[in-house]
Amino acid sequence: MDTTAAAALPAFVALLLLSPWPLLGSAQGQFSAGGCTFDDGPGACDYHQDLYDDFEWVHVSAQEPHYLPPEMPQGSYMIVDSSDHDPGEKARLQLPTMKENDTHCIDFSYLLYSQKGLNPGTLNILVRVNKGPLANPIWNVTGFTGRDWLRAELAVSTFWPNEYQVIFEAEVSGGRSGYIAIDDIQVLSYPCDKSPHFLRLGDVEVNAGQNATFQCIATGRDAVHNKLWLQRRNGEDIPVAQTKNINHRRFAASFRLQEVTKTDQDLYRCVTQSERGSGVSNFAQLIVREPPRPIAPPQLLGVGPTYLLIQLNANSIIGDGPIILKEVEYRMTSGSWTETHAVNAPTYKLWHLDPDTEYEIRVLLTRPGEGGTGLPGPPLITRTKCAEPMRTPKTLKIAEIQARRIAVDWESLGYNITRCHTFNVTICYHYFRGHNESKADCLDMDPKAPQHVVNHLPPYTNVSLKMILTNPEGRKESEETIIQTDEDVPGPVPVKSLQGTSFENKIFLNWKEPLDPNGIITQYEISYSSIRSFDPAVPVAGPPQTVSNLWNSTHHVFMHLHPGTTYQFFIRASTVKGFGPATAINVTTNISAPTLPDYEGVDASLNETATTITVLLRPAQAKGAPISAYQIVVEELHPHRTKREAGAMECYQVPVTYQNAMSGGAPYYFAAELPPGNLPEPAPFTVGDNRTYQGFWNPPLAPRKGYNIYFQAMSSVEKETKTQCVRIATKAAATEEPEVIPDPAKQTDRVVKIAGISAGILVFILLLLVVILIVKKRRSYYSYSYYLKLAKKRKDAMGNTRQEMTHMVNAMDRSYADQSTLHAEDPLSITFMDQHNFSPRLPNDPLVPTAVLVPITGRKNVYHGDNNSFFAISYL
Repeated sequence: MDTTAAAALPAFVALLLLSPWPLLGSAQGQFSAGGCTFDDGPGACDYHQDLYDDFEWVHVSAQEPHYLPPEMPQGSYMIVDSSDHDPGEKARLQLPTMKENDTHCIDFSYLLYSQKGLNPGTLNILVRVNKGPLANPIWNVTGFTGRDWLRAELAVSTFWPNEYQVIFEAEVSGGRSGYIAIDDIQVLSYPCDKSPHFLRLGDVEVNAGQNATFQCIATGRDAVHNKLWLQRRNGEDIPVAQTKNINHRRFAASFRLQEVTKTDQDLYRCVTQSERGSGVSNFAQLIVREPPRPIAPPQLLGVGPTYLLIQLNANSIIGDGPIILKEVEYRMTSGSWTETHAVNAPTYKLWHLDPDTEYEIRVLLTRPGEGGTGLPGPPLITRTKCAEPMRTPKTLKIAEIQARRIAVDWESLGYNITRCHTFNVTICYHYFRGHNESKADCLDMDPKAPQHVVNHLPPYTNVSLKMILTNPEGRKESEETIIQTDEDVPGPVPVKSLQGTSFENKIFLNWKEPLDPNGIITQYEISYSSIRSFDPAVPVAGPPQTVSNLWNSTHHVFMHLHPGTTYQFFIRASTVKGFGPATAINVTTNISAPTLPDYEGVDASLNETATTITVLLRPAQAKGAPISAYQIVVEELHPHRTKREAGAMECYQVPVTYQNAMSGGAPYYFAAELPPGNLPEPAPFTVGDNRTYQGFWNPPLAPRKGYNIYFQAMSSVEKETKTQCVRIATKAAATEEPEVIPDPAKQTDRVVKIAGISAGILVFILLLLVVILIVKKRRSYYSYSYYLKLAKKRKDAMGNTRQEMTHMVNAMDRSYADQSTLHAEDPLSITFMDQHNFSPRLPNDPLVPTAVLVPITGRKNVYHGDNNSFFAISYL
């Protein structure tokens, strides 16, 4: 074949594809149905190109020229030029569907040729059954086979009413150079000579999870050496497991599918292949049955300590029947063993179970066949009831006794005693104490602990103990055991019982026994120390002192204490276990009266006049509290009264002013009160200096009366006041009456009378002045101005007269001030007019005199230092 013819071959093949196929009516009669010589093309034989392949087979006719290489066979046939297509592309030619119910054989010619001896592709034979999937090829040939035709045969064993269709498939290889051709397809009505025929393959039914075995039996010569496999409809190939010759023309092949499931359920067929052809059996079905499994768990109908009554609920299942066996499988949820009982009734009672134990119960159903028992159904998890405890706990064993706790040992309580996994161990106790106090309680304990502790018990008390074992079905109690707790340190002394009685230099302290002695009291210990004092001179920073009292002593007197000092006491009781907590109380001693210097046998009088007496005051010594005030007390002497003894008398506690003493008839009055700062050292003081000290007037003394002069020192803190007094001087009454002796008790009445007369004169003058003014109004304007100027001059003269009177009064006050020698706070000098609230009244009229100086001999006049001349100043 020259190159020009080779180049024209593709165009010729394309022309063949486009040209219509002629019908070969004469050839069709020579062959059985389904065969074809391709003289008139494939259409005459009812062959069809696959609509869903990649390209088409090409018909080569012997009557028409073609451009194939000259070495290619002559005649009519179907061909594929692989050089015109891509690798992997396929062309399929489909034979008509056949329904043969007898033995027959399909014989055909083929060749695979390439000028260079390369692989043009693969020729595959596929057999589709009942228009199903193509599955895998049952026979194929690939590679260069030469330019001569080769024969092969197909032994198809498909039985009525099934149908099948043979398909020739040409697949282009990677070389893309060469031709694949088929010719002279014949359907023979007798068995194949070179390929074995399979007997009918039967269906296989197994339960899920089991191994499925297909056994293929074939007849034919030399079939033992052929390639065998089991082909699944979806394309999977299962290799042969075992082959066995039955005789010289028959053999058996076994195929095993391991632990099949529902996904393995499909159609399977036997295939054998050799160079001379292939044999294929009918499709048989693998039926996979799912073992039954209940949908619902068993239902609990009754429960007891050792049994469970259930209903199987086996009517609703998942899987396939029929059910030939029902079983109940049960086990402890905490165990590893399992028991199975066959059941032939809707309900079942499980016996001889353990109390208070959780069980898992399932139902098993079985269908026919190996592996027909399905998985257990959903579980019923339930628990048996508890049983009453086997016996009471043994007698308690005391492991430890303390003051407030008792440790108890007992045997370990196992399941064989409690008969229930849920149980309680309770210790109940009760005790009685004094004052009708009692307590009873029960404590839940850890049942797994071998020792249990009862806390919060009272010390030194008999406690009754017993143990109680309970579970939901009953209880057992042990016998009571009486134990006495140990002693402990006592409780505090009651605060309300701790009382202190104060004196100046001692404190009486009493208490009661602790409310919780917690044993036998052996002693009381009291420590005390001073913490503060009213007297700054008292030291308070000192170490505490301690005293001990016997157990039966509940009071103590603390001596040699400082007055006015607060002491802190801590008292605590003890037993053989030691001291308990202390109770504190603060008690303050009473303050003492100040200590005055000893005036006995000493004349404190420094100077004496008819109306005054000057004495020497010496400071007192504070005792427990600072001096708050000094007081001068004047007591009038009466012949009918008993004289007071100096140093052994009661002091004057109620302060009485001179005015109150005169009006109330008191025998004494306070002449002065001096702050303690005014007497840092001894100083003189004049009694009767007519001055005021801290609100107390010190009036002149009456010459004709006798007086006792007392000096008092007073200490006062908070609500406590102490006073110490001493008589420091006595002024005797004068025996001769002086020329002018003003009686201070009568001066006030005389001055009042003079003031009344002066007021009357002043009213008369005012009336006269009114008359004169009325007359003067009739004068001329200029005359009136003249009198106004004259009045102004007189007013100025009146002012000068007033200044002179003021200077005179001040001079009188200074003369009285010179008589006093002790001025602690510069007290205000009060004159007669100041004491009786007389206010000077100065008229506006310059013609009226402003004051009259009248010599008098009455009482309570403002007088100058000497006793010879007295003048009353009356303001008009």
